[in-house]
Amino acid sequence: MSVLRHPMFLANQPLDGSATLDVFDKYSGELAARVALADAATIEGAIAAAVAAEAPMRAFAPYRRQAVLEHCVARLRERFDELAMSLCIEAGKPIRDAEGEVTRLIDTFRIAAAEAVRIDGTLPNLEISQRTEGYRGFVKRVPLGACSFITPFNFPLNLVAHKVAPAIAAGCPFVLKPSEKTPLGALIIGEVLAETDLPKGAFSILPCRIEDADPFVSDDRLKLLSFTGGQIGWQLKAQAGRKKVVLELGGNAACIIDGDQGDKLDAIVARLVFGAYYQSGQSCIKVQRVLAHESLYAGLRERFVAAVRALKAGDPKQRDTFLGPLIDEAAAIRLEGWVDEAVKGGARLLCGGTRERNRLAASVLEQVPDDARLNRLEAFGPVTVLESFTSFEAALARANDSDYGLQAGVFTDSLAHTLRAWDVLEVGGVIINDIPSFRVDNMPYGGVKHSGLGREGIISAIAEMTEPRLLVVRDVHEATP
Repeated sequence: MSVLRHPMFLANQPLDGSATLDVFDKYSGELAARVALADAATIEGAIAAAVAAEAPMRAFAPYRRQAVLEHCVARLRERFDELAMSLCIEAGKPIRDAEGEVTRLIDTFRIAAAEAVRIDGTLPNLEISQRTEGYRGFVKRVPLGACSFITPFNFPLNLVAHKVAPAIAAGCPFVLKPSEKTPLGALIIGEVLAETDLPKGAFSILPCRIEDADPFVSDDRLKLLSFTGGQIGWQLKAQAGRKKVVLELGGNAACIIDGDQGDKLDAIVARLVFGAYYQSGQSCIKVQRVLAHESLYAGLRERFVAAVRALKAGDPKQRDTFLGPLIDEAAAIRLEGWVDEAVKGGARLLCGGTRERNRLAASVLEQVPDDARLNRLEAFGPVTVLESFTSFEAALARANDSDYGLQAGVFTDSLAHTLRAWDVLEVGGVIINDIPSFRVDNMPYGGVKHSGLGREGIISAIAEMTEPRLLVVRDVHEATP
């Protein structure tokens, strides 16, 4: 069977390189595609082209940026099934989750299209004293310039879209390095962008080796680095020089079940199981720690474990599969080791814990030691830790007992507890009566502590990719002599 070969994109144009990167079906392990691999000279050419495109992109009128984004919406809808299957193959994502991500991809471009013509300024009142009488202030937002984007494997369509779509709306040319594990979705987006009239050099999409990727971070001609991935992001920030940096670096999200939720346990458990195990737990805001009030704990544990045991694992191309493979065997071995470590430290394994190649069974533990990696670090896989609490304040303190702070969920009927959680939880977002895995593509999204720096979500990302420029006008007819 012939293997499809995908070009990279250099300055808006497809380009076949001499070297290629193999992309494997994450479930079967079979070779699925080959993509062109950028070398150092190609990356240099892409950065130079992006810098040269700064002025043309700045002059590319908002209505024209909107038209480009609307074209993407239409074409991505037409290629919906192809995009979903590419996710299923390159990321091992169950087909229903893959279809959900394609839907969000389209939403993200649709939101950006609307925002492209709504990047407004302000009119600060400068007449604050007699000295400034007759002075008027105007502020507009202007594009930062050429941007660098580095994206991870777990949402290879939508996390690319969350950088690419606002960059187009803002008028910023960009170079993008997609994950070497899942480059296909980004390259399909490149095919769609190449159909538009974006100025030459407005975009380059370059799969490349890690050892060749330093210019994406360190090149001073680039005005912004937006990175989504692991804790290596802090090292990249240190190497980024004078450029602006936006980081989204994961979490170990907690979800609190308040004591007044006893009559809602079945519905809550359904949401918890989804949040903990969708796409095999490979999400920055997956439910990792469940904190249930002691009065509800036994009942919640029983329902939760039964629901987890009932999850269908298998081929992600089958519509009834809920749990697919992890991205590679190394990820599964790592997390299997974390489970073993917790059990040796005194944790109780309620279900799961077994592994076959890159497939780790959905696992649940309780009584996990405080210092175990399952409590302290980001699991990024199908493992959940359960524990009980005696008071809501204790639950908040426990949720905050983490180096991460991306999002947290709280199920409660109490307005006082809602407001207290919003005030106290050290996270970027508090989700009430739902799981921390909830995200809408126009809301501000990002974290504190080790979870990152800055915010994504279309409106927030446009703000990160633009800067204010002040105009002061002196009215000589009004000025005091």
